[in-house]
Amino acid sequence: MIETIRNLVQAYGPSGYEDEIRALIRAEVADLADEIHVDPLGNLIVRKGKASDGLTIMLSAHMDEIGVMVAYIDEKGFARFTPIGGVSPNTLIGGRVRFANGTVGVIHIEEGLGGWRNKPLDISKMYIDVGATGRDQAPIQVGDAAGFTRPLDRNGDRLIAKSMDDRIGCAVLIETLRQLDTTPHTVYFVFSVQEEVGLVGARTSSYGIAPDLGIAVDVTGTGDTPEATPVAIALGKGPAIKVKDGGMLAHPAVKDLMVRRAEAAQLPYQLEILCGGTTDAMAIQLAREGVPAGCLSIPTRHVHSPSEMVDLNDVQNAVKLLVEILRQPIEL
Repeated sequence: MIETIRNLVQAYGPSGYEDEIRALIRAEVADLADEIHVDPLGNLIVRKGKASDGLTIMLSAHMDEIGVMVAYIDEKGFARFTPIGGVSPNTLIGGRVRFANGTVGVIHIEEGLGGWRNKPLDISKMYIDVGATGRDQAPIQVGDAAGFTRPLDRNGDRLIAKSMDDRIGCAVLIETLRQLDTTPHTVYFVFSVQEEVGLVGARTSSYGIAPDLGIAVDVTGTGDTPEATPVAIALGKGPAIKVKDGGMLAHPAVKDLMVRRAEAAQLPYQLEILCGGTTDAMAIQLAREGVPAGCLSIPTRHVHSPSEMVDLNDVQNAVKLLVEILRQPIEL
C-alpha cells in the first residue's frame, strides 16, 4: 500500500478543491468497481456488488485536507490568509503551502511583534511569502486555496506525512476494494468532500445512497506521547472501533459488529472514546430517518499538523477487518 499512500498524502486537495485528489483516487479504483460516479457536490461514489438480499452499506473516507485561503495581498506581495478547517497557528510558522497552480509559499509571522516566540500565536498576524516583489507580481490572488506540502517519510512501520487525515482512510477504502473478491451486500465506497468544514459531502451522499448501515474510516488521536491527554489509543495496537466522539455515539450494533468480526478473525483492535471532534459517521447517522453508523479509526499522532504519523500495521489490520465485515452476511 505504500505507493498508494504516498500518492494520496502528497496530492493537493484542501476542502472545496478536491479535483486533483479525486482524479487520482478515481484512477486507482476504476478497474475495481461495478459503478463509479461523481455527485453534484463532488463526492466520488464507487459501488461494489448489487445484492437483493444483503444490506446497502456505505463506507466513507474524506478526500479533503485542512489548508488556508488567501484573504488579502498587500502592496509588497505578502498574502494574509484564513484557515480552511481546523488549522492550529502553533503548527504554521516556517511551514510551506502549495497552491493549485503549483506556487509554493512560506508561512511566517510579523517580525515587528518582537519576541513573538514567547507570545500566543495568532493567525491574523501571519502571512504567506511567495517571493513576490509586489501585489501585481504575486502569482496568487484573493480566494486561492493552498494545502500544506510535505513528502511521505517512513521509519520502519511508522509513516509520516501531511494529510493522513484522511487520505489514510481513502487508502484503506482503496485497498479494501482491491481485496474484496465477493460480498453479499451492495457496498458504496464514498470518497467524500469538505469533511473538514462540516461533514458536507457525507451529508449529501448518505442522503442519496440511503444506506442500511454506515461506517466512516477516519483518523483519531492517541494518548501515547509525552504528557498526552489520557486516551486509551496507541500506535501499533490495532485500528480503533469508535464508541463515542464529540459529535456522536456510535450505534451499539455497529460497534459490536466490528468487535465480533475483529475477535473472530483474531485481529487487534482498540476501543475509542474521543472527547473532541467527529467524523463522516455523524452525518451518515443523521441521514433521512437515521442510519445505524459507526467509525473505524486509524490511530494518528500529531493530527491536524503537517506531520501526522500512523503505523502501517494498524492500516493493514483496518483493511482486513473491513473485508471480514463485508464478505459475510450481517444482522444488526
